[in-house]
Amino acid sequence: MKKRLSLMLVTLMAFGSILAACGGGDDTAKTDTTTPTETATTDNTTTEEPAATEEEPAAEGDAIGLTEATDMSANPAAATARTDSAIIGTTAPQGVFNPLFHQTSYDVAIDGVIFPSLIKVKGDGTYENDMADKIDVSEDNKTYTFHIRDDAKFSDGTPVKASDYLFTMKLYMDSSYDGQSDPLSWNVVGASEYNKGTAKDISGIKVVDDKTVSVTVSDYDAMTQVNLGGIAPLSEAYYGKGYKQGDLTSVKELNTKPMGAGPYTMTKYSAGQEVDLTANENYYDGAAKVKNLIFKTTTDTTNMAMLQSGETDLDNITVNEDNVEELKSMGFLDVDVLKNNGYGYVAMNNKNPLFTDVKVRQALTYGLNRAEVVDAAYGPYAEVINIPQSDVSWAYTADKINTYDYDPEKAKQLLDEAGWKVGSDGIREKDGKKFEINFSATAENPVVDALIPIMTENYQELGIKLVTETLDFNAIMEKKDKGDYEMFFAAWGLTPDPDTTVYITDGAQNNSGYSNPDVDKLYAEGKKELDLNKRKEIYAKAYQQINADAPEILMYQRTNMLAINGRLDGWDITPYKEYYNSLHQVEIAQ
Repeated sequence: MKKRLSLMLVTLMAFGSILAACGGGDDTAKTDTTTPTETATTDNTTTEEPAATEEEPAAEGDAIGLTEATDMSANPAAATARTDSAIIGTTAPQGVFNPLFHQTSYDVAIDGVIFPSLIKVKGDGTYENDMADKIDVSEDNKTYTFHIRDDAKFSDGTPVKASDYLFTMKLYMDSSYDGQSDPLSWNVVGASEYNKGTAKDISGIKVVDDKTVSVTVSDYDAMTQVNLGGIAPLSEAYYGKGYKQGDLTSVKELNTKPMGAGPYTMTKYSAGQEVDLTANENYYDGAAKVKNLIFKTTTDTTNMAMLQSGETDLDNITVNEDNVEELKSMGFLDVDVLKNNGYGYVAMNNKNPLFTDVKVRQALTYGLNRAEVVDAAYGPYAEVINIPQSDVSWAYTADKINTYDYDPEKAKQLLDEAGWKVGSDGIREKDGKKFEINFSATAENPVVDALIPIMTENYQELGIKLVTETLDFNAIMEKKDKGDYEMFFAAWGLTPDPDTTVYITDGAQNNSGYSNPDVDKLYAEGKKELDLNKRKEIYAKAYQQINADAPEILMYQRTNMLAINGRLDGWDITPYKEYYNSLHQVEIAQ
């Protein structure tokens, strides 16, 4: 069966975002089923999706869709010699292989084949059961009973039990949990007491029998079943050996030695080089068809050559006209171009005095020729955005949204109003401080390569000096975690539901320090509302306020481009379903 690209129809209820280093792929990834993710993302939310359709031409014409390999005789010997393995090109993961703690889309992709959840996303953004073969919901929507498959086992052959689910929830609710999920917002009865250390158990979670667990919440919302069902149970026997309430150190020590119940198990991790996995013979859906899987580190300067030589079988390549044509000309590659459910942005540290004034943030947005940057990086394969939402989402809106078209004069006016006056050297200053921005830039990133010269020139015209430092993405994420940055570029990978903590005051994924009580209130209302049309109205108001506050410089929504060696068949890839979600069903064509 030849692979097909499923196009998104409609989405129901789900959540979030993941962080990525936006280059060859914005590679926004999705992680934990409760939040968004950043790409070098992170914490994800699970999603519900409608039925997928067979590949169809989109409005963009030739820009969107799947182009199948035309000449498999050109396939390099290095690739055809791999009869039982596939090599995936990837930006170097951080090495956080645990669904509770991962941040980047690159770690998420690997975790995606190691740690299955009770439910999983379908191609249209809705959900279906995965490790759970049945889910019962009480009439008042406050008790959720999960029946774990009888054949669900961890890779060491031990059964996945209801007690493992309870154990995993204890880790989430632990006072020392510092991942990007917001587990206390799930309203699990007794979670707060466990978090405070006044209780040794979570009273709202009951182990009914080895394969059945019930969870009671004090209040429910549109995301409750997705949050609870999106948990990937960890083995208590493996991860719980040194765990003591209030200290997750022993759990984190196993981040590079993961053990799950998914289709693959990790056999080797070489930081910055590769991750080796082998098919899990105990996987409940049957052993993966490709026995060995290798995630090999590539960069935007090496990934095309490695595909061409057959050194890799799949990679996320920066979308632009030259790259599309070059990939197609190789003949043996399938080229998938589809809209990305995510967006690229320039982060501003809202807690830094440079960016506390909304007029300054608006000026920096007006004063950057975003259209020029986007065109330089992606050509017709991306477009400027003005709200933190992809137009593949049901929550997207353009109503009452300021487009911040490039207007340096408007930017200068706003800077003057904010008290930043041009000094004798041409650089603006206020209270004796020069307006100088330190930009943390990722190396070998085509978007950053396009952005920096344009931003430098644009901001110089405004009287602002831009100083850049070049770091790898993981180093920038470390600076972000410490709040030790002024500006950086990254991308969020979104899940089907707009619920997120990225713009919530002190939210788990709020990297900018942005805070607006009105936005907090709207997100809370949107999460609580069950009527989809009413939710859309609520999130539209939230986006309008965020658009006005300009906490970040929103850059673009782009298309993704996956180049896949035509010898691999069986994919099911959509804006909501990442390539790694179907790796277990992929097979090597004979």
